[in-house]
Amino acid sequence: MSAPKIAPYDRPAGGWGALKNVAIQLVTQGIPLKGARTLLSANQPSGFDCPGCAWPDREHASTFEFCENGAKAVAAEATKRRVTPEFFAAHTVTELLELDDYTLEGYGRLTHPMRYDAATDRYLPIEWDAAFAMIGEHLRALPDPDQAAFYTSGRTSNEAAFLYQLFVRRYGTNNFPDCSNMCHEPTSVGLPPVVGLGKGTVTLEDFEQADTLLLFGQNPGTNHPRMLGELREAAKRGATIVSINLLHERGLERFADPQSAGEMLSMGGTAISGHYVTPASGGDFAFVKGVIKHVLARDAEARANGDPALLDDAFIAEHTHGFDGFAADVRAERWDDLERASGVSQAQMCQIADVYLRGERVIATWGMGITQHKQAVATIQMIVNLMLLRGNIGRPGAGLCPVRGHSNVQGDRTVGINEKPTAAFLDRIGQVFDFAPPRREGLGVVDTISAMLAGQIRVFIAMGGNFAMATPDTPRTWEGLRQCDLTVHVATKLNRSHLVHGRDALILPCLGRTEIDRQNGAVQGVSVEDSMSMVHLSYGINAPASAHLRSEPAIVAGMAQATMGRAVGGHDDWHWYTEDYDRIRDAIAATFDDFADFNRRVRHPGGFRLSVPPSERQWLTANGRANFTTHPLPAELPIDVARKQAGDRGADVLQLATIRSHDQYNTTIYGLNDRYRGVFGQRRVVFANIEDLDARGLRAGERIDLIGVWNDGIARRADDFLLVAYDIPRGSIAAYYPETNGLVPLDAVADGAGTPTSKSVPVLLERRLG
Repeated sequence: MSAPKIAPYDRPAGGWGALKNVAIQLVTQGIPLKGARTLLSANQPSGFDCPGCAWPDREHASTFEFCENGAKAVAAEATKRRVTPEFFAAHTVTELLELDDYTLEGYGRLTHPMRYDAATDRYLPIEWDAAFAMIGEHLRALPDPDQAAFYTSGRTSNEAAFLYQLFVRRYGTNNFPDCSNMCHEPTSVGLPPVVGLGKGTVTLEDFEQADTLLLFGQNPGTNHPRMLGELREAAKRGATIVSINLLHERGLERFADPQSAGEMLSMGGTAISGHYVTPASGGDFAFVKGVIKHVLARDAEARANGDPALLDDAFIAEHTHGFDGFAADVRAERWDDLERASGVSQAQMCQIADVYLRGERVIATWGMGITQHKQAVATIQMIVNLMLLRGNIGRPGAGLCPVRGHSNVQGDRTVGINEKPTAAFLDRIGQVFDFAPPRREGLGVVDTISAMLAGQIRVFIAMGGNFAMATPDTPRTWEGLRQCDLTVHVATKLNRSHLVHGRDALILPCLGRTEIDRQNGAVQGVSVEDSMSMVHLSYGINAPASAHLRSEPAIVAGMAQATMGRAVGGHDDWHWYTEDYDRIRDAIAATFDDFADFNRRVRHPGGFRLSVPPSERQWLTANGRANFTTHPLPAELPIDVARKQAGDRGADVLQLATIRSHDQYNTTIYGLNDRYRGVFGQRRVVFANIEDLDARGLRAGERIDLIGVWNDGIARRADDFLLVAYDIPRGSIAAYYPETNGLVPLDAVADGAGTPTSKSVPVLLERRLG
């Protein structure tokens, strides 16, 4: 472990540093040879899908198709370390709660199902059948199925997720909080009304043809590093890349491909972004609107001069609706207001508009830097507006690319993990499986926590993830979980959610993505869907970490059988589905037309692509067209409201963006370094503009406490952080989650989507005394 220090990093992302850290991870987990062999099967046609990010795979895989952070995920799963019943016997839950998240994850793989024993404050071994019986007893005892909630992590396979939602809907509820509620929900909500589908429209082949890439609110060097390979190739062939992001991130500036002998030997790299814009926290909406304002002005000027129009008039006339009202709204905005709301000068907005106008084939990508804001839905729809102006959706080399996080978070939604299912889906699943599914809308993540606090959720079951740490308002989430009668976590490794539990609690250990899944004597593969709607099979290659592990589908079947007995679809036993996962895929195909002939198509090397109508300019919207949408600038920005709330200290309020370090994925902490940002051996740091520090009488190197500012009278704070001077817009600061999730108020959510606004949290800085 590195000694705590701050040391600016000036080398390219990737390169020798990435290879060195892959080797360190394999050695740290005690698997130098096994780990290397395992990595060579990652994202290969006959191997396993990386349990990390959802970036798609090339049709013809190269020698290796893993990245540094994917290697960390694989090494953590394939680790030699084990968390056995003897480990739990040696530690009370109270003792384990005192440990940090990095230490908890570092103990390794869970080996046995465990039940919490209040008398000893320890987890004790339990047989699988007894664990399932306990779950069934609790669920059957509830007077209303809506008093249970069923969480899903994005790592869950299509097969497990489909069987899970089938079990839960047969039980009688649509309470499906899932990780989408905390990340790309604004994408899922914002895109269908305007283009007809809540997914991206591009493929990797489009990246090969694009001449302009607009990257909004994302840090691929840490969150989906394999994307840097595509960006590098685009830059090398002369494409223009524009990064619009709160922080300057090394991966968006320069990248050295570890598979390039020339770059590795020269210690060089490829420059990625030709332009870099740093809007204020939450300023992307106004920024995009400013870019559009200049595009419209340039087009009007061209027409007045008798030059060719700059907008795609034919596309707008044939394929869109609402242009005139939208254009009038944009033209009416004042530049002063756009500059203030965005934190970007008029000159820079116009510069990027001119870049867009020069592009013939433009792709717009975005991540959680866009989705975790109050105006997230409006921002995404404004990006769509920009792309519609010149017909940059539905043709080669152009389109929309929301970059999802976890490896199957998109697939889980596709196969039915949705707390707000459509009537058509419920009709179909009821018809196929001969039951009456519940019609009431269920609860997402934030509403589930609120319902727990109100005593309305009594049983909480989680398929993976770390709910206690991933969610906002951490102390309140913990309070809600502890009010439950039963909490159940299906997991591969120990995490804090297992220690923040209900009166009864179970930990059910499952197979990892890298492990051989054998059912009824035959090896099974599971399927996943990536960010570009490609569905492909994944086969583990390692022996299971313990003989007591069960697969996620088998665990779902065990819970369902113990709760209800007879299965749906005319089968007496839910385990019938898990004897051969082809049976689950046949059930998926019977439910969703896009999955017709699923088992044959998914066995084609590389799998198959689900239907993406907008990529063919088919708009499955209410009016059959792509829709321009009008969103005025808000009369008051969120920061204005917070400053009023802070009273005399209003001028000191800053907007905190919670971010990942380079040594983590979601809430999983792989190490204590964030080398691209120059942070080593520590995590409790706050990145701040030096002028903001000067204005508050603070200096880099001091330790401070973060104090939340909100209107509900609840005190929120996160203590003992090191100030780090950083290139970040004035008025904005950044710090790692989950350490700062407790500062995110439960009711601070994106309009229309309910996603926590974790990228714009109003806070005050206080010098730490003593």
